[in-house]
Amino acid sequence: MSNASNEMCTLWYDDSAQQLKIIDQTRLPHDLQIMVIDTLQQACDAIVCMHVRGAPLIGITAAFGVHLALKKDPDTLAQACDQLAKTRPTAVNLQWALSRLRDGLVSVPQHQRADAALEMAKTMLAEDAAACSAIGDFGLALLQEIQAAKQERGGSPVINVLTHCNAGWLATGGWGTALAPIYKAHQAGMPVHVWVDETRPRNQGASLTAWELAHSGVPHTLVVDNAGGHLMQHGMVDVCLVGSDRTTASGDVCNKIGTYLKALAAFDNQVPFYVALPTSTIDFELDDGVRQIPIEQRAGDEVSHVSGLDDAGVIRKVAISPPGTSISNFGFDVTPARLVSGLITEKGVFPATTKGLQDIKSRV
Repeated sequence: MSNASNEMCTLWYDDSAQQLKIIDQTRLPHDLQIMVIDTLQQACDAIVCMHVRGAPLIGITAAFGVHLALKKDPDTLAQACDQLAKTRPTAVNLQWALSRLRDGLVSVPQHQRADAALEMAKTMLAEDAAACSAIGDFGLALLQEIQAAKQERGGSPVINVLTHCNAGWLATGGWGTALAPIYKAHQAGMPVHVWVDETRPRNQGASLTAWELAHSGVPHTLVVDNAGGHLMQHGMVDVCLVGSDRTTASGDVCNKIGTYLKALAAFDNQVPFYVALPTSTIDFELDDGVRQIPIEQRAGDEVSHVSGLDDAGVIRKVAISPPGTSISNFGFDVTPARLVSGLITEKGVFPATTKGLQDIKSRV
């Protein structure tokens, strides 16, 4: 485990055992368990059941899943990619990773494809960690600007960041996206405090982001999802930082359900609202996020039930709504580009406009 937690890594390939290993995120924060992924089906299940989650990590897991499929049968490239592509529809990193695997392996002799796929998957993992580190550097510079402006107005040097869901190293190859600037700021000695949305229905803020921040010693406070507007009205938020599962060529941002409401509150209270994402999360083929991005609908029991640790130290799942209640469970929403202050990528910070996205594309 030391090679995972110490390096901000939630997924790694154990070369000695020739196994893919992950932190089982469904057990956090109460139980730190390592899962071994040995087959294509296990990789698919890990994505669907959210043992791994976060747009970048889903793509990386899929890449290793292709390797596992080819290791068993080198003639299954197309089938493996098709099976993995059906696991979750919203995060574009999944399709990006699979397209990269298909294009890179189609000309490789079949008996060499498994090894080639493994090297490609390892490369994607390392590239994502490097991209997220760069996002953190660009985001840190932004936080420093916000801090300087706040102090010029006579304010406290403490920067209060509101984030939604989990966009940290648990969701990526390392560092995270929205949390990367926060980690960089903390390591640089900047006083930073994070308002952590609980993020219903799976409570990824409460269970994952709070766990991550505590792990790194970053001051934070857990709040209910609907508290963000109140905090902004009372000047308790200096900046909103969120991640993205898919961003369009016009700057629309699809992220965990509830992000749009935070953006509206931020706009109404003149609070900067930034989105941190690697360029692999940008879908340059789409222009209208509300109309074109497929929004995943998940099982109703994620809403009707919650899991937690009881007084006896046992993780239990309990119902919180009457039996038979009709349930809608959209996993994501779309924040229009007009509400986004900027996009923090590994290439720099860009406006959420068609021109800004074109500038990003020219540097990819």
